[in-house]
Amino acid sequence: MVISKTRRKNILIAVLLIALAGGGVLWYLFTEKFGDTRKEKADYTMSAQDLIAEFKKSDSLANKKYAERMIEVTGIVTAVEPADTTVNIKMADSTGSYVIFAFQQQHLANARRVKAGDSLSVKGSCSGGAYSEILETEYITFKRCAISK
Repeated sequence: MVISKTRRKNILIAVLLIALAGGGVLWYLFTEKFGDTRKEKADYTMSAQDLIAEFKKSDSLANKKYAERMIEVTGIVTAVEPADTTVNIKMADSTGSYVIFAFQQQHLANARRVKAGDSLSVKGSCSGGAYSEILETEYITFKRCAISK
């Protein structure tokens, strides 16, 4: 089968347009800026203990309900873990299952002042949770967090 020069040119133009559109979508996704979490309205407000219990009961149902939703979580800080460019705050239950929060850049200074034992409310976007077979614990991760006032 022989493809004419005009048909080949049209196919090439179509492929280039699709590649440009795909590149534009990828650029948008990778450079997307999020608003200040502190100003966002929480879809849910709950204690860390209740959130952990719900994920323990059924992490698949809890993930469907909470993933990518803005949640305000209240509890006692059990650990503060400084990382390279951020700080992670954990709230755990008696079994070692935990909720971990990673903070937005503009809220890092407040997060660095937190100490284990502090009672705190944190608002963030839930990334979801899973059960770790190795650690035998449930863990729930949050991103773009801010300490609620």
